[in-house]
Amino acid sequence: MPPPESHPVPEEALSERFLAATGPGGQNVNKVATAVQIRLDVYALRLAPAVFARLKALAGSRFTDEGVIVLTARTHRTREANRADARERLGELLARAHVAPVRRVKTKPSKAAKARRLEGKGLRGAVKRARGRVDMD
Repeated sequence: MPPPESHPVPEEALSERFLAATGPGGQNVNKVATAVQIRLDVYALRLAPAVFARLKALAGSRFTDEGVIVLTARTHRTREANRADARERLGELLARAHVAPVRRVKTKPSKAAKARRLEGKGLRGAVKRARGRVDMD
């Protein structure tokens, strides 16, 4: 996978909002808005249609009807750490969207492989046929 830096995100396509976080932190969690909600306007990126479709599928419910991806980071206790976490996750999401899936090439078994398979089936069938009732003549 290519590094996130290979697909730079223009700053004008991003907007950040700080929220009150939940979880550990004591009184600090009640006083300081450390969680970050980062919003990326996907239409401002002008992506190729295939990349856009992959990004939309990867983002899932984080992709809004207005074409905005919303990510929330609240795992760390500081704004800077949460901001870095959100930007890193957004970069990884964009990098994964730029990677085209490798198409599977169909293969067929050779004639020799088919013959070996049929021979094995015949041998197994003979073993099973030999398990019939025994006549006590």
